[in-house]
Amino acid sequence: MMRRGVAAMAPLLVLLLLLSGWSAMGTPRLRERWEEGEGEWRPEEEAKGGGGGGGTGKGLFLLDKVEKVVESEGGSVHVVRGLPASGVPEAPWQHGGWSAGCGACREGLMHIGFITMEPKTLFVPQYIDSNLILFVQRGDVKVGWIHKGGLVEKQLKMGDVLQIDAGSTFYMVNTGKGQRLHIICSIDASDSAGFAPYQSFYLGGGGKRTSVLAGFEPKILVTALNTTFDELERILPVKPLGPFVSYTTESGGKEHGQGDKRDVGENGRESEPWRPVGRGNDDERGSGQSTWTWSWRKLMSRFIGGELNKKSDKTVRAPEPYNLFDHEPSFRNTYGWSISVDKHDYHPLDHSDIGVYLVNLTAGSMMAPHVNPRATEYGVVLAGEGVIQVVFPNGSLAMSAEARAGDVFWIPRHFPFVQVASRGGPFVFFGFTTSARRNKPQFLTGPTSVLRMMLGPELAAGLGVPEKELKDVMEAQKVAVIEPPLPEKEKGGKEREPFVMKQVAME
Repeated sequence: MMRRGVAAMAPLLVLLLLLSGWSAMGTPRLRERWEEGEGEWRPEEEAKGGGGGGGTGKGLFLLDKVEKVVESEGGSVHVVRGLPASGVPEAPWQHGGWSAGCGACREGLMHIGFITMEPKTLFVPQYIDSNLILFVQRGDVKVGWIHKGGLVEKQLKMGDVLQIDAGSTFYMVNTGKGQRLHIICSIDASDSAGFAPYQSFYLGGGGKRTSVLAGFEPKILVTALNTTFDELERILPVKPLGPFVSYTTESGGKEHGQGDKRDVGENGRESEPWRPVGRGNDDERGSGQSTWTWSWRKLMSRFIGGELNKKSDKTVRAPEPYNLFDHEPSFRNTYGWSISVDKHDYHPLDHSDIGVYLVNLTAGSMMAPHVNPRATEYGVVLAGEGVIQVVFPNGSLAMSAEARAGDVFWIPRHFPFVQVASRGGPFVFFGFTTSARRNKPQFLTGPTSVLRMMLGPELAAGLGVPEKELKDVMEAQKVAVIEPPLPEKEKGGKEREPFVMKQVAME
């Protein structure tokens, strides 16, 4: 008798039974773990192949192509490409009728960006050719952007999520007192032009190039701004100031919550004032910053009409940022919790068609094997370690890889996968999905699984096993979604024998 069903079912059982050996323990508060520094992404380790998904052979769905977009004294922007550096190789299931292009793997391409900013630093005004979803991993930041024809400013804290549309001019100011700012963002690769992860158009100084305004002929700008050549020369710096510049009371006004006290560094001691970022020497960079910032505001007031520090007659309202920690989890049980944010929770996500999620698994627990029917999933490990397994459509194991804080992974739509926390502590990961609709994952094990719902003679016949035997297996798990760890030892102190799935010959 043909037993195709048993062979197809085997990987699902392997996902449950091969991952024994983790035990549960208490979960400290996530905010405290981040404040202690755990989960910080370190691009220098990526480059050495020592962490964060770096190095070849770690796994097909662990991303390892890191690009340094911007790096200076005041901050940096690194981007992890949304596909492995070598691309998606031809997999076993692509033979015999499957297309070699792996359309499912290319669907919903997204890049993951990591922004770090030193205290009292401004990320200069700019716009980019991609939608941005910002997540404040650590620190405080003031974000200003153009929304419906007006300037909007919001103060963001740890856990906040904010969307900025492609083409919308924005800036960021690190307002944390002596604290480095860490932001994780999604970059919609489908909107980006060219080969770069995204293209920035700086209105201030940025990198090797200066403001895009400097590209026009002076007489055009003098006429458009209704100014003089002398004023224009003072407004547009000859040398680029860089994408990150100092932002103090002298150069841009008091920051939110900022008094006259000196900055206190992360080690609790008074830190030296951070020097402006530029290409010249220190003397060249000293007094030029305040002059340039004042001139920039003057220039923008002429462009927009009216001064930026005065409220316009028209009140511009923008959606408030969505804080993941201020809302109850979408799901919670003894073994962990998860938060899923879609357009129904935060309606700006509807424009970019991107969702956001955060998962916290207690030590040893497991997010049950499941499938995302609507979206490709991208994730960043924020804290702890665990195992991620992904299964090919033909039932073969595509990847079983260990992931730790800083790793970036992706799961193609429809591919079965599972995440399991190590015994050492919680496994926390944050990420984005390529759909703003309710994802409604289909679980393959547990009381809410599709197999439990389909339990009956048809499923038993398809698997080639007696219905009662199948029912005993499918109804054994009483916990849904986030499942408890498998015990290390069976009752009586005997070690659990490893499970071995025998290959069934296909007739």
